[in-house]
Amino acid sequence: MLLRLQHTAQFQAVMQAGVIASTPHFVLHAMHWHPPEEPTHKPLIGAGRHLGVLVPKRHAKRAVTRSTIKRQMRAVFAAPEAMPTCTALVVRMRKEFDRKIFTSATSAPLRFAVRAELQTLLAHARWHGVKTVPMPYTPIPSASKPHRSSVS
Repeated sequence: MLLRLQHTAQFQAVMQAGVIASTPHFVLHAMHWHPPEEPTHKPLIGAGRHLGVLVPKRHAKRAVTRSTIKRQMRAVFAAPEAMPTCTALVVRMRKEFDRKIFTSATSAPLRFAVRAELQTLLAHARWHGVKTVPMPYTPIPSASKPHRSSVS
């Protein structure tokens, strides 16, 4: 099952780990980690395979186009053989598709072009180059510290 990255800190952690592939329109960032062993910290990213997609408005003006591209991204990377376990990926769109060629926001040629380029991106991914990092943690608030009350 492919889980989604949802928080800014998760996206930042994956993007700082490095780029493993790129095409004219997309960049693939990846991070691999060892499962957490410390019970005193909450993992920033849970166990499993995670995907985050970034399609900025400056590269796809219409919401319907952004949604179409995101759906194609998730479909290509949803295959179990697409990525190893305990891996998080961020697929980032870095250049817009030519609006003179793809005039419709959700045309079949646009979907095919996006999917073909994403499959090329996945095929060129250098999995041996994925940086293995210790699991990023977020501190769990200590139960011993009393919370401040607004009543004095």
